[in-house]
Amino acid sequence: MSPAAHGPAPVIGPNAVLQMVPAIARELGPPRLADILARAGVASLPDGTAMIPEEDAARLHRTLREAEPAAARRIAAAAGLATANYILAHRIPRGAQRVLKALPAALAAPVLARAISRHAWTFAGSGAFRRRDAWTFEIAGNPLIRGESSPVPLCVWHAAVFERLYAALVAPDCRCEEVTCAAQGSDACRFHIRRAYSVR
Repeated sequence: MSPAAHGPAPVIGPNAVLQMVPAIARELGPPRLADILARAGVASLPDGTAMIPEEDAARLHRTLREAEPAAARRIAAAAGLATANYILAHRIPRGAQRVLKALPAALAAPVLARAISRHAWTFAGSGAFRRRDAWTFEIAGNPLIRGESSPVPLCVWHAAVFERLYAALVAPDCRCEEVTCAAQGSDACRFHIRRAYSVR
């Protein structure tokens, strides 16, 4: 069981909120950001030094989708990109990044996939993360979309995080697609990374 699943209040990494806030402000402006934060019940922002209650992040993501359906996907993608950039800047040592970039994609992908798996509780919260192979991940019970229904996949933030990490460390043409989503009735949110312009 992941660390996030213990205790009365499951937690998730603070970037699920911290990177969403500036993305909302850039797209919609500070007054609309303040309104969305108030509607989501986010009274204060995390300081980034500790995990946060996953329900706080879920409310913000859900409120954004409800309040701004036309812009929500762009904002979530921008926040996911910023989250991955934070990880690259602060969480993955430069030496490890150089090694991954020097490896062929077929060798770099399994190494990165294992690293993502080891830290999955920071972005999956109480959801159950599974690495199906080096290019495919699943989150069952994804807390950021739990209980929602949608005709399209909702986990844009997660997909953007995976895509940026793979594009930066495995191959620049990596693209991530959420191929199934629990909000569409699937048993898990499944993400698949593909090479857009070349074979693996």
